[in-house]
Amino acid sequence: MSTSNRHADCFMCGLEQSTDTTVVFQDRLWSGEIVPGYDVPGWFVLRVRRHAERITGLDEEELASFARRARDLVAAVTDVTGAPATYLLVFGENHPHFHALVTARGEDVPDDCRGGEFLKLRADLADPAAAARLVPAVRRAYLRRAADGTCARSA
Repeated sequence: MSTSNRHADCFMCGLEQSTDTTVVFQDRLWSGEIVPGYDVPGWFVLRVRRHAERITGLDEEELASFARRARDLVAAVTDVTGAPATYLLVFGENHPHFHALVTARGEDVPDDCRGGEFLKLRADLADPAAAARLVPAVRRAYLRRAADGTCARSA
């Protein structure tokens, strides 16, 4: 992605500098990765690689590929974590750059902390080292699904 498609003060645009240890996949439009501050095991961000605000800021190609990328990443995270629920959340208030948060929710999470309440556990669940250890397995699951046709291949 060229620097002309990034905003210097955008946190999500700054993730273009992410290391391979945090990245599950990247294609020319999308990236799936661990994000600092949200480095909980089983939590990943799917973000458009150029600066686009809200889903309405996506171009036709980004919009057409978003659902496949989201499906692929959610499936890979679910496969690896065995989570009974994997959430796909889109807010964009704190970081106005289109992205979705993929979060695996384990059985051990109490009923009153499920759904949107789950995000309140972020600080308690944060474990950057454990989150990074999941990346290779999630990457393999993502690529395996693409190879067998279960999910779309990363372009």
